[in-house]
Amino acid sequence: MNGVLPPGIGPAALDALQAEPARWLPTVAALAARFTDAPCVAAETSTVLVGLAGAVVVKLYAPFLRDHFAYERAALAHVHGRLSVPTPRLLGDGELDGWPWLAMTRLPGEPLLGPWPALPEAQKLALLQRIGAVAAELHALPPGPMATVAPAWKDFLARQRAGCEARQRRTGLPAHLLAQLAGFLDGPVPAGPDVILTGEFTPFNLLVAGGELTAMIDFGDGLVGPREYDWLGPMCFFVEGRAERLDAFFAGYGVPTPRARREALLRLVLLHRYSCLPAQMKMPGWDAAPDFAALAARWCP
Repeated sequence: MNGVLPPGIGPAALDALQAEPARWLPTVAALAARFTDAPCVAAETSTVLVGLAGAVVVKLYAPFLRDHFAYERAALAHVHGRLSVPTPRLLGDGELDGWPWLAMTRLPGEPLLGPWPALPEAQKLALLQRIGAVAAELHALPPGPMATVAPAWKDFLARQRAGCEARQRRTGLPAHLLAQLAGFLDGPVPAGPDVILTGEFTPFNLLVAGGELTAMIDFGDGLVGPREYDWLGPMCFFVEGRAERLDAFFAGYGVPTPRARREALLRLVLLHRYSCLPAQMKMPGWDAAPDFAALAARWCP
């Protein structure tokens, strides 16, 4: 492939490659041509190389993301047709120059990220209740093959703990909270039964049309662990410190709003694979909270 898909690529080099779709889109388009005659365009944002060709999506994973590929391939086959909201259907998979790839169906709708701010509050509450119901459906499925391709939860959590302070420093956690981080992390985190986790009940991977949920996409970041991990996306990106929104999500999920466990849930936010509180805390002035207990009370009102 003349160096287009180097086997030893790392995250920084992948970011640079993604920013130049002219370099990699012909390769992805050739894969898409196995399934459709439609022209292929590059997706605007992704953690992998993604081509959109009519009703087909092709995702090309760097070798260091092989675990994401394996999880998404298993999830697409295991989950498709088993939820009340559509998920992509696996069309094919393979490997090219050491880079694994997947082809799947493209589903209707646009990411909720765009329309969410302008939606009427009543529609936001209805969507949150629907999202909660879909999350509960997913968590009711047996993990099945997902358990064999996901890292052990205890190992994942140990890695996240080991790198937490460095990550929070890098992503801009306020200094007064950073100074309290080690002590706060000593407390408990959720430890319920293992379920399928997507980590992606977020506005980036929930599709809507006409204010209705039309699809859920992207399973590459998935895990198997306690269901609370999947609560974090809605609590961070949609609730925005509003108690009625929080209650709507958990009404849909079918459990009482877990206010008594808000600090344990906040610890899980800090340990999340993509934890970045400046981007995830959607309440103005969150960074002025004097300590994590106060922040948890604002985040989970």
